Amino acid sequence: MIHTQHKAIFPPKGIFKLIAEFIFELECLISRTWVSSAHKRLFYAQWGLSPSPEWFDHSIDMYYQWPKTNNSLWLERGVYSSLSLKGGNLLELSCGDGFNSKYFYSHRSKSVVACDFDPTAIYTANRKNHSANVRFVLADIRTQMPEGRFENIVWDAAIEHFKPDEISSIMANIKNRLTVDGVLSGYTIVEREDGIKHIHQHEYEFKDMQDLRRFLTPHFKNVRVFETIYPSRHNLYFWASDGAIPFDINWPHSCNSPLA
Repeated sequence: MIHTQHKAIFPPKGIFKLIAEFIFELECLISRTWVSSAHKRLFYAQWGLSPSPEWFDHSIDMYYQWPKTNNSLWLERGVYSSLSLKGGNLLELSCGDGFNSKYFYSHRSKSVVACDFDPTAIYTANRKNHSANVRFVLADIRTQMPEGRFENIVWDAAIEHFKPDEISSIMANIKNRLTVDGVLSGYTIVEREDGIKHIHQHEYEFKDMQDLRRFLTPHFKNVRVFETIYPSRHNLYFWASDGAIPFDINWPHSCNSPLA
């Protein structure tokens, strides 16, 4: 009887599973704490000391800022652009550290070409976010935008780094590289009420959704701009195409949505 009760409390081999889980959970806790602390130090090294970069290392978001703040804002960009993926060739402009190229676009695209004009961004992208079907290219999109035909082009958190006349020129080059029904998607930020730029490298911060839309409508038949608002920032997202865009009635994955 005693033996039976003992087996009920500790089923055969169950004790070893419990011990293993405890040890590995402890190991994970220690690792998480150290990794978070290390990325906090990396954040202050990159952004607390001058000069600050024009791109962000999203491993800092993943391992330090997201667990600390519970703020999922940084994931929205990859999610919303992923809604427009067609499965073909994708070009990401001003890709920064390449996090989205790897974790959001590579799995559902035939190939990804991701470019940035900053050598340190491309170095980090190759080192941290390499993937078999992703190629990171050093290029200034004002004069060296990669050639080719792409079903998707992503311009994420970078349009605000250019002057209005540069934006118009880049839009024309984007249009020339998209397939007939290809989709441009991206993200930018609304200017602060006090007029102070979010970071000093921004050339033009948008006033509202209509302000952003006016840069897209001369080039594309179908444009959708929408927003999300957080305590720390007001975000604008966009899809643009001469074909269908997400949540249109003709979009392959269309569903009811409040996006307008």
